Amino acid sequence: MKKNILLIGGSYGIGFEIANQLKESHSVHVASRSNENVSEGITHHKFDVLKDDIANLDLPDTLHGLVYCPGSINLKPFKMLSPEAFSKDMELNFLSLVKVVHALLPNLKNAEQASLVFFSTVAVKVGMPFHTSVAAAKGAIEGFAKAMAAEYAPSFRVNVIAPSLTNTPLAKKLLSSDDKKEKMGDRHPLKRVGTTKDIAATATFLLEDSSSWVTGQILGVDGGLSTLNIQ
Repeated sequence: MKKNILLIGGSYGIGFEIANQLKESHSVHVASRSNENVSEGITHHKFDVLKDDIANLDLPDTLHGLVYCPGSINLKPFKMLSPEAFSKDMELNFLSLVKVVHALLPNLKNAEQASLVFFSTVAVKVGMPFHTSVAAAKGAIEGFAKAMAAEYAPSFRVNVIAPSLTNTPLAKKLLSSDDKKEKMGDRHPLKRVGTTKDIAATATFLLEDSSSWVTGQILGVDGGLSTLNIQ
């Protein structure tokens, strides 16, 4: 069945790759600030998650899948992070997600079993220095997703992907040279950083019927970093 899939943020990085993997088999809608990279065959809706109301967009009455892609990488020592910085990370990563899901409940309920996919980080499971703000915001997403999965089963499936460092525009400062990519890759048991295809493939799986018995899960797509110690 051709499904209506909405991606919040899908004009670059992981969201862009998810949209391209789905566009041949589904009706893909991307709500983002820019349509610069949105491919032919994908419906774009101009939308700023921090300013706009998703309810004002002309979206399908039935949404079979929702993916929330906006995120941040604000890596600094805790003493250099103001409470306002925490608020900004929480607003973008978590509170805006809550607003979107709340507004789209009627559209999602019209599907037989909608699939919701959110993004966390390996730093929630594995304590990492300089990640206090982003780990706090993403940790909120994990708790929210599990509670939502329990409350709305079997109407909705809700899952979270928790990547490690992935080669996206958001991470360009961390991966700005081949030397940095090699050093960052060596931290992972699989000896490389992630690609957008790695993460998008998991998101696509969670949106398809092949994952119809998967809900309430935090899926680590992280090169083994969160579970393996090979040193």
